[in-house]
Amino acid sequence: MKRNILDICGLKVGQAENRDAKTGVTVVLAENGAVCGVDVRGAAPGTRETDLLNPINSVEKVHAVVLSGGSAFGLESASGVMDFLEEQGIGFDVGVTKVPIVPAAVLFDLANGDAFIRPDKAMGRQACEAASDTILKEGDYGAGCGATVGKLRGMEHCTNSGIGSWSETTENGICVAALIAVNAFGDVYENGNIIAGTKDDFGNFISTEDGVISGASSLGFDGKNTTIGIIATNVKLTKAQAKKVAGMAHDGLARCIRPIHTTLDGDTLFCLSTGEMELPTAPVDVVGILAAKVTEQAVLRAVKTAKHL
Repeated sequence: MKRNILDICGLKVGQAENRDAKTGVTVVLAENGAVCGVDVRGAAPGTRETDLLNPINSVEKVHAVVLSGGSAFGLESASGVMDFLEEQGIGFDVGVTKVPIVPAAVLFDLANGDAFIRPDKAMGRQACEAASDTILKEGDYGAGCGATVGKLRGMEHCTNSGIGSWSETTENGICVAALIAVNAFGDVYENGNIIAGTKDDFGNFISTEDGVISGASSLGFDGKNTTIGIIATNVKLTKAQAKKVAGMAHDGLARCIRPIHTTLDGDTLFCLSTGEMELPTAPVDVVGILAAKVTEQAVLRAVKTAKHL
């Protein structure tokens, strides 16, 4: 047991980053295809191919999901993932070629490093070439490289964050995992205490919620945040069920990030199902409850493994 998203057989994770620019990209490869759903709760999202994941639409499986820094510019990294997969003969067969289906979501890290260096096609390919089913780095890697939390008082008073992962497996073999890049406007809580977030002039944590309620300014950080991630399970789900699980996973964000799903965030969670295990009854509630648990733990790991807390 790795206790991360690599506990889901058939998935690989690749990451690439530019540490000087403080940005990067994370890709989860599902080379054999995986059913995928998505739930967008934040009001300022940056996404690609999410309409395709609507249960009423025809394509059933995706071949990768990309999490990227760089704001909307970072969506270009998914094109590099598409190129890589097409060269491997992976994708939706359209006769003349195979078209890889690659949804993506981005977070805003332009204010933390070099705003003019963003994840591009080359970095997306680099992440694919680094993909592994055995090694996963957490903290300031991939999409978490430039992530921060607690930006009520601007970048000078926020906390470094990153990307984190966690998995849970039941006695009967159900496995659910999360991989979350945490770049929230709000603060991260554990056991009722802030462990990463907005700081006062003396370096002590203060409540972003209280600051918003009292009318403190967000200092122009509208739409410049966002927590994005991927839930994965070995349980066979339909697209509609995967969408529901992605929605339930947002409960995990709400348990440890306050405030969450604001007009300043673009919070987006995907859910991948490899279909390895087929249950006789509807599995949504079991998988969804576990999804919320692993999402919360992945968020905590993202901030705990980040440097210079």
